[in-house]
Amino acid sequence: MTTDVQTFTIRLILDGDQVIEIHGPADITEETTDAIVNAANSTLLGGGGVDGAIHRAGGPAILSECREVVRSIGRLNAGKAVITTGGNLAAKHVIHTVGPVYRGGENNEAETLASCHRESIRLADEHHLASLSFPAISTGAFGYPESEAAPIAIAAAIDALAPAKHVKKCRFVLFDVSTVRAYQRAAEKLHRSNTTSPFRIEKADSCEKK
Repeated sequence: MTTDVQTFTIRLILDGDQVIEIHGPADITEETTDAIVNAANSTLLGGGGVDGAIHRAGGPAILSECREVVRSIGRLNAGKAVITTGGNLAAKHVIHTVGPVYRGGENNEAETLASCHRESIRLADEHHLASLSFPAISTGAFGYPESEAAPIAIAAAIDALAPAKHVKKCRFVLFDVSTVRAYQRAAEKLHRSNTTSPFRIEKADSCEKK
């Protein structure tokens, strides 16, 4: 049985024609951007949520490369990022980053979450990728409140895109309506208050059957 699920796309148009999109509800494993970002754990060996879904959809090639990374560098620290193949995914690459576990916001969680986004965009740009898609990092099992995570994620993406030479589009592909709305509210608030890095917002709501 199918039901009509309203999907939303909000575009932040930055200087230099770079774009940040907020999109959902949607499945990040179906994205066709050059890379998708995996909210991984430090072992890089798969897990639940987005991490497990990406490994299942992408197949064993992703896990094989993750094991090679672990053999080379050990566990991946929170706030850092590494890149692997996309395996069977439409995206050619997966960028794995470890978000912070939320412990009330007093343990450098905001800076670590911002670093996840900056490092992922930096790595995509280093590999000459034009686009990448993020999930809502740390807002699932790691417990980061969506209302606090969203403005950090968007602001970090704006900052990281400014020096990027190759990345032109960054998408936040969000699983449910509440998360989409949290990111939309954060974008609108940032738009009202932002005087140093101006951008404009475009909205394109569409209805799709799921």
